[in-house]
Amino acid sequence: MTSFTSDSTKSTTLSLDDGDLHVYRDGPRDAPALLLVHGSASSARSWDQLVPLLTGSHHVIRIDLLGHGRSAKPDDRDYTTPDQARRVGEALDRLGVRRAVIAGHSSGGAVATALAEERPDLVSALVLINTGPSLDAFIAPASAAFTPSQWPPTDEQLRRFASTGFSRPGYQLPDELLDEVRCMTLHTLAATMQGTRDYLQQRPLPDRLAPLGEPLLVIFGEDDRRWRSSSAADYRTVPGAEVELLPGLGHTPILEDPERTAVPLLAFTTTHANQPH
Repeated sequence: MTSFTSDSTKSTTLSLDDGDLHVYRDGPRDAPALLLVHGSASSARSWDQLVPLLTGSHHVIRIDLLGHGRSAKPDDRDYTTPDQARRVGEALDRLGVRRAVIAGHSSGGAVATALAEERPDLVSALVLINTGPSLDAFIAPASAAFTPSQWPPTDEQLRRFASTGFSRPGYQLPDELLDEVRCMTLHTLAATMQGTRDYLQQRPLPDRLAPLGEPLLVIFGEDDRRWRSSSAADYRTVPGAEVELLPGLGHTPILEDPERTAVPLLAFTTTHANQPH
C-alpha cells in the first residue's frame, strides 16, 4: 500500500499552549472544509488512502491529535476527549476555518462529538465511522495492550494489537502507521484510551448528539471486531441520523476499502457541507 502524497499537500505545525499540533491540508482551499479526526493509537496518516477521493470537492484537513503522529507528546497535559476536541477547535480557528463537516474514525468520532458539544459554531455536520456509541458495545479484550517493559513495541506486537481493527485475517497494516504508533509514548497512548472510556462512561454518544441538532451520518463496517456493528442502530435515536453498514468490512473501512467508504461519505458531505466563504 502506497501513501498518498501530492504537490498540493500542505503540512503545517501549529503552536498551541498545550503543544505543537501537526496538520495536513489537501484540496482547494476555497472548497467546503472537511476535517478528518483519527482514532487512538493512530494518526492523520490513517486517512491517506481516502484523501485523494475527497479532494475533488473538499478542502480536506487532517490533524494529528496531541500525543499522536507528528504532534507534541507532553506527559504533563490532559488527554481527555473534551481536551482533544478543544485543541481541534483551536487549530481550526488558527487555520481560519469557520465551519466544517467533521468526520471521526473510532475514538476520533468521540472527539468529533465533543467538538460539536463545545463548539457548535464550527460544525456543519458529523460523520462517525465505526465509533462505538457506548461501552456496552465494546467487544475487544479490555486488558492492557502494552506494559512498560514492552515499550516501544516490536512490529509483531503492534500487528497483534492492531489485528482486531480489520476484518480480514492477515491484513498487513502499512509500515508507516506502525511507525506512527511506535513514536507515541506509553503514557500518551494509555491516557488517550482512558479518556475515551471516561467520555463514553459519562454519557453515551447518541444521548450527547440528540439535542445538538447536527446532521449525522454513521458508517460502520459490519464485521467490526472491536465494537458490535449492531450498536450502530443506537444512533437512530438521534433525529434525522443516517446509518450505513458496510458488509465485509471491519473496524477500519477507511483502510480496508476507502473507495466503498467514500461513497456514503461524499454523498452526505456534498449535501451538508457549508458553502465557501
